[in-house]
Amino acid sequence: MLRWLLASGHLLAFGIGLGAIWVRARSLRAVPDPAALGRALRADAWWGIAALLWIGTGVPRLLLGTEKPTDYYLASHLFWVKMLLFLGILLLEIGPAVALTRWRLALRRNLAPDTARAGRWAVFSRAEFVLVLVMLFVATAVARAMGV
Repeated sequence: MLRWLLASGHLLAFGIGLGAIWVRARSLRAVPDPAALGRALRADAWWGIAALLWIGTGVPRLLLGTEKPTDYYLASHLFWVKMLLFLGILLLEIGPAVALTRWRLALRRNLAPDTARAGRWAVFSRAEFVLVLVMLFVATAVARAMGV
């Protein structure tokens, strides 16, 4: 049962994450429009939920060996490619995460957020979308014992 729940949650995170980062990227292109700003912030929240799902299901899958033994993953070159892609996403996410957090705080204080870099964060979001797609292909290769 645990194996099935962890695998399902991990796959669900892909659907949520891809949709969220796509909507965030598109919405950020239309900021400072208030409706677009709201969409970007909601999509960003879903992007965060996807990240929690990925980490919350991925780490146990790795360490508990629910799919394959931990040593299998650690010996796989493609698993490390997947981890590098994940690191790339995390690094790209620093700027947007800080900016959107500041925007949320400004809005709570009834201040206008500084959205001057929204276009930049849209580009970062599109890059993250591509990296998630590549991760998907690498993950399926890892699951099929390629790169071991």
